[in-house]
Amino acid sequence: MAAARAAGIAVTNTPGAVTDATADIAMMLILMSARRAGEGERMLRAGRWTGWNPTQMLGTHVTGKRVGIVGMGRIGQVIARRCHHGFGMEVLYYNRSAKAVDIPSRQVESIEALASEADFLVAAVPGGDETRSIIGPEVLAAMKPTAHLINIARGDVVDEAALIDALRERRISGAGLDVYEREPEVPEVLRKMENVTLLPHLGTAALEVREAMGLMAVENLRAYFAGEDPPNPVN
Repeated sequence: MAAARAAGIAVTNTPGAVTDATADIAMMLILMSARRAGEGERMLRAGRWTGWNPTQMLGTHVTGKRVGIVGMGRIGQVIARRCHHGFGMEVLYYNRSAKAVDIPSRQVESIEALASEADFLVAAVPGGDETRSIIGPEVLAAMKPTAHLINIARGDVVDEAALIDALRERRISGAGLDVYEREPEVPEVLRKMENVTLLPHLGTAALEVREAMGLMAVENLRAYFAGEDPPNPVN
């Protein structure tokens, strides 16, 4: 941003257009990780399914569980509403500042405290220096062994090596990831793990959403070149 300002370049983004789609992916990853959906599909496609039995592929029930959201911005709040209204989940969150949230929820004082209480810990913070590796060894160590980590934010907000260790050693139950530390590279050890759900950065991958993003970018350009204030400046 400093370099852009120094060069006289206006920077805009596409807020709002991506919110619901990204929250939907978070819910999908919560469900897939909890219910072992990816693992089950791989088993079926490989011809290894032998039919229903009472203890097959037992996962974690989502309804009524506790979700901990790291970052209660626009996307974090929409995830919280889906969890509360759709699944009757208790909502806890960590945010650097106080937030007015329109559903029952509780703000906690640290990410470690949030991790220690959550059944599903969801990263929904912006990327950048301030949040790089914000989900690191200490946070992962605070999580319950039955808990799941979900990342729909930026890949580098999670310390990938620390997450791999936690998953390999079964110190957490599972993870659902849509983003990675060095995209498109995904470590082979992570790709081979059954207790992690991996998506190829699908957060906004819906036709209507991508069209809305494109049209919003066009409107920013139109306003700028017409001498108007762009509607979505990044300051």
